[in-house]
Amino acid sequence: MAVPSLLGRAASRRAAIRPARVLGVAAASAALAVGAAGTALACDISEFSAAAKCDGGKGVITVTDVDPSGIPATVTVFLRNDGADVKKVGEQVVKGSREGTTITFAEDWKPNAEYRVHVEAAGYVDEDIEPNLVTPATACAPEKPPTPTSTPTPTPTPTPSQTSSAPAPPQSPAPATPSAPASQSTAPAGTVSNAPSPAGESHLAETGAGSDTGLIAGIAAVLVVIGGGAVFLGLRRRGAKDDR
Repeated sequence: MAVPSLLGRAASRRAAIRPARVLGVAAASAALAVGAAGTALACDISEFSAAAKCDGGKGVITVTDVDPSGIPATVTVFLRNDGADVKKVGEQVVKGSREGTTITFAEDWKPNAEYRVHVEAAGYVDEDIEPNLVTPATACAPEKPPTPTSTPTPTPTPTPSQTSSAPAPPQSPAPATPSAPASQSTAPAGTVSNAPSPAGESHLAETGAGSDTGLIAGIAAVLVVIGGGAVFLGLRRRGAKDDR
């Protein structure tokens, strides 16, 4: 009776050990898978990309890192020609992010130029971005300078001293010029009056003579009378002498 009981106990122990072994193997496999996945997610060359762009009329080369772990990586850019590196453009360190971190290399690239972009992250990556970067067939066009806009000249605001001008001094009336008497005013020389002459005036008045013509004619008549009287008296005295 003792032997069968021992066999039963051994069988029950083996049955209990098997699930434990299965669980152990599964846990180890999961741990290895997680470790490998973690290593793969830490940093990988597929998370880097390069592009040739234009910025302000000049060429630039950009490298973007989408590594969510943010492991620092050194990016180096080389210009290639005939299958060999001819110039080192530059070297920068980038820390990736899930949204992507971009670094820029100032490089006035030529059309259809070839660049090699190398990425190195200690313990994770040490290789080039494949394929090599080839720039576009058209170079960057230089930016046109902005057209200057004409600024209107502000109108100066008049000051109170400019708006209120001093009152003009009162002007004294000009002295009145005495007008010549109507009798002394004479017509301009050489001017012939077209108005008809009054009755009784001589022909001299019509030809532009002065208004004293009548007075002169009266004096002349008086002188003629006086002269005639004197002649008459002289003849009479001479006759009286002869009679004696």
